[in-house]
Amino acid sequence: MVTRGKKGVVSFSLVYAHLVSALVFLGIVLLAGLLYSLQFLGKYPFPGVEFLSPGRVRMLHTNGAVYGFITNGYVAGLYWAVPRLTGYKVLNEKYLGWFMFWALQAAVLATAVGLLGGYAQAIEWGETPIFVDPFVLVYLLLALFQFTVPIYQYGKERPLYASSWYIISGLIWIPMVYIMGNYIPQFFIPGVAGAAITGTWIHDAVGLYVTPLGWGLMYFFVPVILKKPIWSHGLSLLGFWGLAFFYPMQGVHHYLWSPIPMYAQYAAVFSTLVLELAVVTVIINFFMTMRGNGDALKKSVPLRWMMIGIVNYGITCLQCSIQVLLTTQKAIHFTDWVVGHAHLIMFGTFGFWILGILSYLWPKVTGRRLYSSSLDEWAFWLIMIGMETMWVDLLAGGLVQGFTWWGLNPWMDSVRFSAPLWFVRTVTGIMIFVGFILYLYNFYMTAKKENIPSAQPQEA
Repeated sequence: MVTRGKKGVVSFSLVYAHLVSALVFLGIVLLAGLLYSLQFLGKYPFPGVEFLSPGRVRMLHTNGAVYGFITNGYVAGLYWAVPRLTGYKVLNEKYLGWFMFWALQAAVLATAVGLLGGYAQAIEWGETPIFVDPFVLVYLLLALFQFTVPIYQYGKERPLYASSWYIISGLIWIPMVYIMGNYIPQFFIPGVAGAAITGTWIHDAVGLYVTPLGWGLMYFFVPVILKKPIWSHGLSLLGFWGLAFFYPMQGVHHYLWSPIPMYAQYAAVFSTLVLELAVVTVIINFFMTMRGNGDALKKSVPLRWMMIGIVNYGITCLQCSIQVLLTTQKAIHFTDWVVGHAHLIMFGTFGFWILGILSYLWPKVTGRRLYSSSLDEWAFWLIMIGMETMWVDLLAGGLVQGFTWWGLNPWMDSVRFSAPLWFVRTVTGIMIFVGFILYLYNFYMTAKKENIPSAQPQEA
């Protein structure tokens, strides 16, 4: 099923398939995270089972989030947005599109089996088994051509909108940084130099892939939902170039106070602080776009997901400018502070954006109105409150742990002090999981029941 613009074609079936996959993998990711949290309470349900050991389940949680949930969600958004941005269809839907879809699901499943089977690489965010890496790289190159060809065709006729800038950059950068992070430290540069490259990959996977594609989709969906243009196109490009110039240098801030040369550590701290200025321009742009449209947040849950995600992005980056300082690192390194920070950016920001995209697109691809607005509200509030509470809880836990260690207290003191906070983390995880079940049930009933068809989507 397709909808035609002036020249473009949107494949509803591909959008639908990637939306469903994103939901399936999100369920697996949330369940894995919830199981992992139970080990801190002494309640892990699979003690002694090597295949389901907590360390392997944790890697399933993180890698499933990036490659299963976020990538599928983003690709669904790209299949919807790129033809509407350009008026041209993607390179090939019928053959390349479906080949890419099944290749992605196969790669994610192979990664999951490999990680649980003990074949992970010893690289943070690069744990994908070495036998999966070539296939992931091929997929990323195919995605580059699939989505940039229509943008290139449009760019020959007129200037590109901000979304296209971000989408092109993310699709070009990720194959390069994937090679750098998954091959160079593993085979060519060991030791301290390899750690510096690994740190760069950790941050570039977020900053040069997840971030630009996410912002590109937000620059499309938020104005479409509000039915008004972005406040400043010039400000959007200022944010883009800030991301391009300063994000690649930040990776070493994951290894402050390490044997990596101090000039590299200072450069990482400086670039992190400077990037906050670019982040501020992006956030101002969206809030100025929202000005005078506050009522839209009450009426549109998809918009609410997106705007809460933008707020969380601002909080995360402010937190990053604090935790990247060498003095602050003395207290929070290796603590739950870092875990909370990672959850707020990966789920509280990018995950919320995808939940907003899912909520916006699901009635359109199913051709039906949402089954229950009440369930939609309950899912939103449970997941949102659960996520924000988890972040605050982990931040507090990190401070407790860090200052306990700094005071040279016995290690077990930090464990005893953290136990109540770990319990709260599991409770918030249950809240998020219950909210997701309501979210999923609402979508299932929307697709299944004979309710009132939704209006046909308008061309943006």
